Amino acid sequence: MGTTASAGAGELKRHLGVFDAVMIGLGSMIGAGIFAALTPAASAAGSGLLLGLALAAVVAYCNATSSARLAARYPQSGGTYVYGRERLGDFWGYLAGWGFVVGKTASCAAMALTVGTYVWPGQAHAVAVAAVVALTAVNYVGVQKAAWLTRGIVTVVLAVLAAVVTACLTGGTAQAARLDVGADATFSGVLQAAGLLFFAFAGYARIATLGEEVRDPKRTIPRAIPLALGITLVVYAAVAMAVLAVLGPDRLAHTADPLAEAVRAAGVPGLAPVVRVGAAVAAMGSLLALILGVSRTTLAMARDRHLPHALASVHPRFKVPHRAELAVGVVVAVLAATTDVRGAIGFSSFGVLAYYAIANASAWTLTPAEGRPARIVPIVGTAGCLVLAFALPLASVLWGAAVIAAGAAAYGLRKAASRD
Repeated sequence: MGTTASAGAGELKRHLGVFDAVMIGLGSMIGAGIFAALTPAASAAGSGLLLGLALAAVVAYCNATSSARLAARYPQSGGTYVYGRERLGDFWGYLAGWGFVVGKTASCAAMALTVGTYVWPGQAHAVAVAAVVALTAVNYVGVQKAAWLTRGIVTVVLAVLAAVVTACLTGGTAQAARLDVGADATFSGVLQAAGLLFFAFAGYARIATLGEEVRDPKRTIPRAIPLALGITLVVYAAVAMAVLAVLGPDRLAHTADPLAEAVRAAGVPGLAPVVRVGAAVAAMGSLLALILGVSRTTLAMARDRHLPHALASVHPRFKVPHRAELAVGVVVAVLAATTDVRGAIGFSSFGVLAYYAIANASAWTLTPAEGRPARIVPIVGTAGCLVLAFALPLASVLWGAAVIAAGAAAYGLRKAASRD
């Protein structure tokens, strides 16, 4: 989610075609999530891990389709912050923006902890905090993540994932029997795994939020989002199957660095350092982009006075929302120092699922002339988001619901104060 309409009056140049939009979607999705989410998902679902992945993909497809139709209707920056406001009312747009900010702030912590886990497992929290401080400083002086850097990171990550799959399937230790769904897989466990794995899919809406920069958005966006999502699902399914076939669900559930552990178990220990570097690069790239995105959304909401207006300040020299960036950096650093990856992923998924539930509800209100998707899509999307959100680990649900409720209460108090 980028800046909203309130961030500026001028229109952005439309220069992105389908290929460009797909690459941006892949850059947003195929990142560090797959390096981090498999372990907590396997812990929840056991041998039902692949069922959880399939369920997460179905919900992600509905979310992506709804987002694509809305983005074609409202080809401007802002994502569901705009769609909710335009289709359901100001409160729902605000709640979507709030869910995005809190969910993606937790994503920042999860990415920072992924850097720590793969770089120096014994000091994961310290490395995570250092990464947050360093990248907040980089963003503060206006050094943004360039398009060439995104493509470079995607290339590195895809190469590492391909190497992991190849090593696992050719090492002689993979067993197809480990892919079977056993008695340990429960319905609630599969739902929880789907909610946790949803974390690894988040990012396809980046295409939708580029509505002002895409050529012929009514055709380009609905094509690009499913393509990017489909490619990502194929990659994730290949990685999950390969790692599961080598480690089995129980061993996978109890390892901090699942992909590095998988190549060691496959008899290619020399590849483990490469996997660790690839995971760290992916997580650093994701963290840089996330801090950038959350601070810009915070800026937009502060400008609309949905967050403290002091956060709307732009640095006179560096031309960045410096107060928003510092605020986000401090919150993320505290989370990175005090939470674990599973908790951060669960909390992140709760906030982002709330965001997409509002996107699906917004898509339901479209008319056929406005490009409404098949009715089943927003129905399954909304229900799926809500079910997966409340199937997450209890601590994630309680904290997530409390923070969303606090955001709603703050909105109500602000409205009441403005009427006095």
